[in-house]
Amino acid sequence: MRDKLVNKLNYWLMKLMRPGMIYGLKHHGLHLPNTRISNTTVIENSNSLILRDNVFIGHHNFIEASNGVEIGEGCQVTNFISILSHSSHHSIRYYGSHYRDFKVHKGFVNGPVSIGAYTFIGPHSLIMPGTRIGKGCLIRAYSLVKGEFPDFAIIGGNPANVLGDTRDTDGPFLEEHPKLKAFYEEWAGRKE
Repeated sequence: MRDKLVNKLNYWLMKLMRPGMIYGLKHHGLHLPNTRISNTTVIENSNSLILRDNVFIGHHNFIEASNGVEIGEGCQVTNFISILSHSSHHSIRYYGSHYRDFKVHKGFVNGPVSIGAYTFIGPHSLIMPGTRIGKGCLIRAYSLVKGEFPDFAIIGGNPANVLGDTRDTDGPFLEEHPKLKAFYEEWAGRKE
């Protein structure tokens, strides 16, 4: 009897703990009915996070927003991504075991992160503090993204660079599907 109860409890715990999507969100008093966020995504300092609607944030992501993070309308943040608005990756090495002895650290990096509308971030990418990514961008998997990137950039590498323009790849497809072209131009032509 005890084994049966333990097995049943384990079954329900595993069911509750498995990754799943949470649909719809109330964020800073706004209702975002089309935003989806995984229950395995960790968001620190959510009061400094600005989300727009139609955002998808997949499984096993970490968003640290203490210095401000803005994720634009329609963005796709796939899986295993970190978005950081501060990092001690340099200063911790400089100070060693004395890191906790100081309140202000040389080499400490911080700054807001802005991700433009309808940008796609591939799995296992890292977005560093002080980064601005334009709208309509595509970030390839495993990219280390730091700095400013223009609208419609194809971004990839470690460190990431601009590799192309999404309009060049989107154009032929939209010519084949003219009904979609109007939808695309609706957001792509909008000033932000």
